[in-house]
Amino acid sequence: MMRNEKHQSISTQLSTTTMGDKSAYMGAGGYYQQSGHTYSTAKQEDGYDFLFKVVLIGDSGVGKSNLLARFTRNEFNLESKSTIGVEFATRSIQVEGKTVKAQIWDTAGQERYRAITSAYYRGAVGALLVYDIAKHATYENVERWVKELREHADQNIVIMLVGNKSDLRHLRAVPTDEAKMYAERSQLSFIETSALDSTNVETACTNILTEIYRSASNRHVGDDRANVSIARGVDLVGRSNEQQNKKCCS
Repeated sequence: MMRNEKHQSISTQLSTTTMGDKSAYMGAGGYYQQSGHTYSTAKQEDGYDFLFKVVLIGDSGVGKSNLLARFTRNEFNLESKSTIGVEFATRSIQVEGKTVKAQIWDTAGQERYRAITSAYYRGAVGALLVYDIAKHATYENVERWVKELREHADQNIVIMLVGNKSDLRHLRAVPTDEAKMYAERSQLSFIETSALDSTNVETACTNILTEIYRSASNRHVGDDRANVSIARGVDLVGRSNEQQNKKCCS
């Protein structure tokens, strides 16, 4: 079965933009990133306690966009095409009695888009590193993606290794145990998913958000490295403690 990633517009929640050096990203929900900061313009009645930025990374064609669509809209498209530029979608879940809003970013894996790397990772507190279990070459590149994360992302970023397309078990090229051992050595969490039949997609996203929440809860919310937003008027993700204490009104 041949499957490519889909570039879709997510109504009311998604803005797709080709990223340049000075680009800003605006979603209909009022979230945008510019100059390394993520902002929340949500009002208190929006009802979330934390806003986490999570990035999807991995080679082109591994199913990142379909994972995003499955988790945020419970959709899948067999005729999807490679993502061009950057897009993100949001979804809120309950984590230990708190409402966590995930802002999940997706970008193409082709080398020609590597110029967006630094800005794409900036402010991220979690990463889903995806490979295709039926294409060993995508797994071989995992180490390069981990290296890129270590170079460009925050040192406290939570990383989950995701073996996608588990429905292609008859074409499996990457043994589960091999990937699991690599994840353990690299201190990554690990799961196999299928965006096609929904296997473990919900579990993967819930697990990484829970891990991020627990990690963030042990650090100062206003710390520049925490990159966590609490819904309270207009809050800025990743600002200083002094700024965090100043409330703003839209």
